[in-house]
Amino acid sequence: MSERFSRQARIIGEEKMKILKNSSVIVFGLGGVGGAAAEALVRGGIGKIAIVDKDVVDITNLNRQIIATEETVGMKKTDAAEKRFLSINPELIVERFDIFYLPETADEINLSDYDFIIDAIDNVTAKIELIVRAEKQGVPIISSMGTGNKLSPEMLEIADIYKTSVCPLARVMRRELKNRGVKKLKVIYSKEEPIKTDSSVPGSISFTPPVAGYLAASYVIKNLIENK
Repeated sequence: MSERFSRQARIIGEEKMKILKNSSVIVFGLGGVGGAAAEALVRGGIGKIAIVDKDVVDITNLNRQIIATEETVGMKKTDAAEKRFLSINPELIVERFDIFYLPETADEINLSDYDFIIDAIDNVTAKIELIVRAEKQGVPIISSMGTGNKLSPEMLEIADIYKTSVCPLARVMRRELKNRGVKKLKVIYSKEEPIKTDSSVPGSISFTPPVAGYLAASYVIKNLIENK
């Protein structure tokens, strides 16, 4: 086993490290949540990662997105992420989809090719499409709810969507998923009341979105090594 992951192997053992090396995870969205989740998976020894995002790194991303630096501003997020991830693990297999995931582009990705899905999309229509398709294809998924306008990462938790409260996005998703017959879904959400601002664009702090991403990666890795 590579010394790159030796500290982790001390905790979970080499057999489980082999499981991770032979696993593939697809991450939708490379923002504050998705970028942190993807990098944690890479550092955790996942052998293949697929990344989905059509956006470019913007200067306003610098405060919270792990792939955002002065050098990557203006780059495609998939370019920045791939370069960063391969600098961590050159043996990593990176698959990329430079698309905005929506009902009209969803057929470009075969979800059954992957062992797990992380949904870090900020578009409700896209989230619903992804979750419904994942359920139909039997691919496990964890979905991030809203982290904008929130200052308390300690209030983030993992729960079933139908046991969530407070989070405005979770409220919308509960209704829409119930209407589509989705009976369960693991999500990361916060019970913190969003801070009111005078802008239609949500504010975001440096630490809340990445913590949500790390929770997602933790959930995925532990499920993979426990259930494979």
